[in-house]
Formats: sequence, C-alpha cells, structure tokens
Amino acid sequence: MRRRHFILISLAGLASFVALLLRKGEKRTVRGGWPVNLAHRGASAIAPENTIEAFRLAVQDGAGGLELDVHMTRDGHIVVIHDATVDRTTNGSGAVSEMTFDELRRFDAGHDFSPDGGPTRPYRGRGVRVPTLGEVLEEFPGVAVNIDIKAGTPGIEETLFRVLREADALRRVLVVSIPHARVKRFRKISGGHVSTGASRREIGVFFISSRLSLERLVRPAYDAVQVPLRHRGIRVVTPRFVRAAHARGVRVDAWTINQAHEMRRLLDFGVDVIMTDRPGTLAEVLKNRPPTLTPP
Repeated sequence: MRRRHFILISLAGLASFVALLLRKGEKRTVRGGWPVNLAHRGASAIAPENTIEAFRLAVQDGAGGLELDVHMTRDGHIVVIHDATVDRTTNGSGAVSEMTFDELRRFDAGHDFSPDGGPTRPYRGRGVRVPTLGEVLEEFPGVAVNIDIKAGTPGIEETLFRVLREADALRRVLVVSIPHARVKRFRKISGGHVSTGASRREIGVFFISSRLSLERLVRPAYDAVQVPLRHRGIRVVTPRFVRAAHARGVRVDAWTINQAHEMRRLLDFGVDVIMTDRPGTLAEVLKNRPPTLTPP
C-alpha cells in the first residue's frame, strides 16, 4: 500500500512538473466548432484510403470532416498518404520523401484495394492517384480537415503552413502529430493561427493528471486529445477523462470506431468527435439519436 501511495505521489509530481514545462499559454477552442463525424482516411472501408474518391464518398455518407495523413515529396509537395513508402497503398515501391511529385503521381492508388478483403479490385486501373493536400482542400472547401503530419522531413512544417495559408484553410483544419517536437515546431511556425492536437507526450501528461484528478494543473497548448479506447490494456476514454478534458477546454476525439454500439456508448460519455472508417454508419447513429444526447 505504501509503495502504491508513493508511486501515485511521484506520478502526480511528475505530471505537474511536465505540465508546467509544456505550458504554452491559455487554452484555446477549435474555431467555428468541429463535426462529430470525422472520416478516418475518408470512407476507407469502401474506397482506397486517403484518396479523393474515399473523401468524396465520406462526405456523401454524412461525414462533416476528413481525417488524413501527409508526407512531403523530394521536390516539396505535401501529399496525402499514410505510410512513409508507397508500397502498401499503390502499385509502386519506394519512399515518398525520395520521390518527386511527378514520380509519385504515376502510381495507381487503387490497385490493391479490396472492400471485401478478397479478389475484388473495383478501383484498379480507374485513375486513382495519391492527391496533394491542396487538391483535397480545394475539392472540399466547406469541410473540416484533420491533418496528421507523419513525416519528420526537414521543412515539412513550414511547407504545410504555406499550403494551408494559400488555400485559405487556416480556420477549418486541425494539425496533429505524434512527436512533441514536431507539433511544437508547427505551433511556432503557424503563430497560433492553426488549431493543433496534443502530441503523444502531452496526451500522456493529461491522462496521468486526469487519473489523479489534477487536470487543473494542465494549461493545454492544444485543442483536442485524440485517443484510442484503450492503450496497452488500459482504458483511456472514460466519462471521467472526458469531463477532465472539457474542464480544460479541450475536445476529446476517439479513434478508430466502426461499430454502432461503440459509437453510441462514446456519445453517451460526451466524446466530441468519433473518427471512423464508416462515416455512413455514424451518420445513421447520429440521425437516430435523441437531440438531448448529442454532444455539443
């Protein structure tokens, strides 16, 4: 018992100390609100992930926002793709950062996609390509976009901010990344003009603080914590966690949820955003949900 008490006290001290180190001013809120239904890489259960085709189907199915991933090509184009290489999602091979945009554009991004996990390849040879972020922003001008910086390519933060500024999209995007240093660089470059999500380090600090009822010590530099239901067997998204986040003016985005019963349960918890591969399913859940239970 004493050992456990000592551990809790130590964690509390650590959380408070790190929270102070990470403090970047007062809390912010996502400008203009944020949709509950966020399509994870588009409608990626029924179309090739991170493509215009998947994003178009997601919006048609009721998604209010799009979640996507970005890398930068050798010649400085911000492109929408999850992996560091094109091997898994196209018929090509090689690292995105070592290719020019023209080289990347030759690959078929629908070549291997199968909605049933079998022999069906409905998008093969239909001209599906890896899009640029600018193309996505232009194609869906009224849609919120969640951008995950997947690469540490030098200069990617500056280039990303330039693309967002040129597209007049600063107020409808949220930028996230796992490494704290990367998020920190983007915040500095963007000068606070773009909403950001918590880095993995910041999520850890907030989670520990909330477990110890010490979230009041955290001064978030982020607008959202994006978390799975569980991490290494530990339940992350609970009503207590959601209340703690809301108390600090922070949104809770849960990923990646594809089952209707889980969607309903999370909405009951007060979760603000649900990332899903099946935005049509979530749209039905929200449509049939009593208005008084729909989160703000």
